Amino acid sequence: MYLSRREMLRRCGMGMGLIGLADLVGDECGSEARGATVDPQNPLAARPPHFRAKAQRVVHLFMNGGPSHVDTFDYKPLLAKYHGQPVPSGNLRTERLTGGLMQSPFAFRQYGQCGLWVSELFRKTAAHIDEIAVIRSMQAEVPNHEPSLMLMNCGDGRLPRPSFGSWVTYGLGSENGNLPGFIAMCPGGYPIVATHNWRSSFLPGAYQGTYLDTQHTDVARLIANIQNTRLSLDQQRGQLDLVRKLNERHAERRERDAALQARIESFELAFRMQSEATDAFDISREPKHIQDSYGGDTHGRQLLITRRLLERGVRFVQVWSGGGQPWDNHDNLENNHRSLAQQWDGPIAALLSDLKQRGMLESTLVLWGGEFGRTPVAERPALNGRDHNHYGFTCWLAGGGVRGGYAHGATDDFGFQAVEKPTPVHDLHATMLHLLGLDHKRLTYRYAGRDFRLTDVHGNVIHDILT
Repeated sequence: MYLSRREMLRRCGMGMGLIGLADLVGDECGSEARGATVDPQNPLAARPPHFRAKAQRVVHLFMNGGPSHVDTFDYKPLLAKYHGQPVPSGNLRTERLTGGLMQSPFAFRQYGQCGLWVSELFRKTAAHIDEIAVIRSMQAEVPNHEPSLMLMNCGDGRLPRPSFGSWVTYGLGSENGNLPGFIAMCPGGYPIVATHNWRSSFLPGAYQGTYLDTQHTDVARLIANIQNTRLSLDQQRGQLDLVRKLNERHAERRERDAALQARIESFELAFRMQSEATDAFDISREPKHIQDSYGGDTHGRQLLITRRLLERGVRFVQVWSGGGQPWDNHDNLENNHRSLAQQWDGPIAALLSDLKQRGMLESTLVLWGGEFGRTPVAERPALNGRDHNHYGFTCWLAGGGVRGGYAHGATDDFGFQAVEKPTPVHDLHATMLHLLGLDHKRLTYRYAGRDFRLTDVHGNVIHDILT
């Protein structure tokens, strides 16, 4: 067989050294799975977890741009007392404190038997507070969108890494061979850093998120080219079999190149989706009272589609607020946050109710939050907006083995930095994987001579929020 110069060097150039290295690392050097046993012919086949799981699937409600925790789920009454005044001396660190303290323009009250405080912005969601664990001590690494988005989604703010959804589908596979295992829905175009948010990076391409622009209501536009109007399924199958044989021959000569293998699998999935995708995304098939409970706006449609996808075995669904960074309200925060919350509050409450009524909430892990929070001080003298804040912010979890009606950790009296049970993003990821039955230290993938994992060398399970 003919070998190119590059292939010859790659195969033989370091051969003797690798013989010794193999004894040390106990495996071949190269890209190969270590944490999951994957069938190369069916990489999305369902696989058992490391241990008994409480959750089987994930919904990530991503409020991109950074919602203000002190205006949503982290009540700070001292902000009203000191509104417009400088931060009292010695109370806060001085970084990114660019104006006077700013009270929340929204009323808070206690909800549920647990009595947790929630803003009027999410009063419908708050009806489920006894099933929600609010983490008030989240921390990111920097106050910038791009690295914080990457940290929240991929576990690293600087280097290309597989996304959380990709790790989950790599570890557990999917329960439906006719739909993607990981779907990302974002209306109106990509969010900041675009497809990097749901990439598979060095994991096989089968685990990358499938993007849908949910501003479209017509299934044919929601999923481009989902139906072939010229060829029957039998004709398409014959055509695809021929293309696959050619691609397989091509792949054999290139040692199963990962990108080529991903292309082969994408063709197969696209063919299979014709039989199920149209049904899954067609919410008109839902009873009217269900459609009405979610509402007819974009986010209501997204979350109703989400429930339909979960029912059909999709493992991980990520739902975005929209393209760009909608929650990034440096000014006019009152109007912008109120408008955004009105779009989300009812649909979130409907999703939680719907999952609970169908007996799915206990096996579905729901995450709400953004990439960071916002400062307790105003960014400008007008006292109408807040800057980025990565020192302390809020997210919440529901379902899937989560301890409901519980607030974990706390920020200081003004909501600037986590002072009680600080929770890095790596801890959140480790905890969510644990609820899915995956040990974050064992879920690894060998690439470029080392074992990688979502949490890198960090991460501790937050046992306090587990049931």
